[in-house]
Amino acid sequence: MKKVLVIEDNREVRENTVEILELANYNVIAAANGRAGIQMAMEHLPDIIISDIVMPEANGYTVLEVLSKNSDTANIPFIFLSAKDKKEDIRMGMSLGADDYIYKPYRSQELLDAVEMRIKKHNFIQQKFSKTPVGINHFFKEVSEYLGKELISKERKSQIFKDRERIYQEGNAAHYLYFIEDGNIKTFRGTESGKEMITGLYGPGDFVGQLSLLGSGGTYLETAIVMEHAKVLGIPKEDFIHLVYQDKEVANKFLGIISNNMIDLQEKLIDIAYSSVDRRAAKALLELHEKGILKDEHHKGVDMLREDFASLIGVAKETAIRTLTKFREIGLVSTDKKRKLTILDIDRLKRIADFEGML
Repeated sequence: MKKVLVIEDNREVRENTVEILELANYNVIAAANGRAGIQMAMEHLPDIIISDIVMPEANGYTVLEVLSKNSDTANIPFIFLSAKDKKEDIRMGMSLGADDYIYKPYRSQELLDAVEMRIKKHNFIQQKFSKTPVGINHFFKEVSEYLGKELISKERKSQIFKDRERIYQEGNAAHYLYFIEDGNIKTFRGTESGKEMITGLYGPGDFVGQLSLLGSGGTYLETAIVMEHAKVLGIPKEDFIHLVYQDKEVANKFLGIISNNMIDLQEKLIDIAYSSVDRRAAKALLELHEKGILKDEHHKGVDMLREDFASLIGVAKETAIRTLTKFREIGLVSTDKKRKLTILDIDRLKRIADFEGML
C-alpha cells in the first residue's frame, strides 16, 4: 500500500483529501502546517507528498525546498494543492522541483489520477535495467505499462553473425539499433585514402547504430563488422523513435541504457593527444582483455588485425607492430600461430597504463 503525506492547514480540505485517498486504498498521513509536514516527511518517507502553498510556519515552497536538499526525501514526488493559479506561482513551484499542480476546488478523480501517474512515473524512473537480453526486454515491458499502451514491436529476434560478417554498411539506410548479446563487433569509417578508421570495439552489453538512427540523414554513419561470431538483437527504428520521442522520462532512461560510456571515449581522445604509444597500447590491451576479445584461460580470443590495433591507439601500423613486438619480448604479451594475442602480465600493463611503469 502506497503512503501519501498530505500537508494542508485548512482542516476541511485536509480531511476531505485524506478521505478520498483512503477510499482509494492509500495509506495516508497528514500535517496541519509546513513545519510539521517537513518532520513527517523525513520520519515516514512517503511515496508521494501533496502540499498546500499558503500555510503557517512554513509555506509549500519552503517545504519543497527543504525536502529537496535532503538525500532521503529529494526524490519523493511532490504535488502542490492550491487555489493559486498565477503563472508566476506555477513557475516558482516548478523551478523548485514540483512534479504537478492541482487547483482547488478539485474533482476526486483528478486528484487520484495525478497521484497514480506521479507514483507510476517515479517507480519507472527509479528502476535499474541491466544491459542483458532479459534486462532490455524487461525495459520494453515496463515502458509499455508506464505509457499505458503497447508501443514496442514484438518482432525482436536475435541474429547469429559469422566471423567477419557485416552487420550494416556505412551509407546504407539505417533501420535497426543493435544490441550485442554475445561476441565482439568493430565499427569503422572509410577514409578518403580508402583505409579504415576504427570508431569502436564492442562486446556483450553494448549497443551499436544509435547515432545513425538519431541523425537526420537516415543512413548508417559507419560500418559494423563481426570480429568473430556474434549474437545480436535488432531493435527496429520504429521502436527506437517511439522510445526517444514519445515521453521525456522514457527517452532519458532509454538513452542512458543505449549510450556506451562517453567518459571512456573522452579519455581515449585525450590519450591519443597526450599519452605515449606504450601507455596507449597498454590501456588498449587491458580494455580488449576486459571485453573478452583477447585470448586467455576463459576466451579463445580473436585474430586482432595489426591495422585495427594501430587505428585503435592512433598510430601507424608499423608503430603498432614495433610496440607489440617490444611488449612480447619483455613478457607482457604473447602471440600464437594464428596471431591471437594473450596478456601475460596484467599487473605490469596496468602500471604502464597508469604512468607508473614506463618502459
